[in-house]
Amino acid sequence: MADEYVLPLNVIEQLKEELRELRTTGRNDIAEKIKEAKSFGDLSENSEYDEAKSDQAKLEARILEIEYTLSHATVLDESTLSTEKVYTGLSVRIYDETYDEEHVYHLVGAPQADPMHDKVSDESPVGRELLGHRVGDVVTVETPMGNDVIKILEIFKA
Repeated sequence: MADEYVLPLNVIEQLKEELRELRTTGRNDIAEKIKEAKSFGDLSENSEYDEAKSDQAKLEARILEIEYTLSHATVLDESTLSTEKVYTGLSVRIYDETYDEEHVYHLVGAPQADPMHDKVSDESPVGRELLGHRVGDVVTVETPMGNDVIKILEIFKA
């Protein structure tokens, strides 16, 4: 994980709400599952108990992940972003010279990344290479499939 996440205020608020839910309702639900599973008797062969304990571990891991993200988050004030250069929070229309394709990427902090919806992390190879560049700049992105040559066509607020 990164040492700093740049996130819009609404995402930070969503994470705080999820954390509150997990700490209260989530933990209570898991405790109830464990209590119920214990009532079935012998824990050494109790699949319900094993599943409840596994769910508890996943819940606690998610709580730690959110706490870490929030403790390393910087609020992104999207209203102050300039579209002169590529920054986290902006969208970029690019031309991939390697594949002869145009794409629009929304540069986001790692917790928001969703490549299937063109939300590219500022920590990804593409995101890192685009940061700080201007319209017309050509950047080379090192990928597992080789190097991609990308030209920045437009920078805009989504």
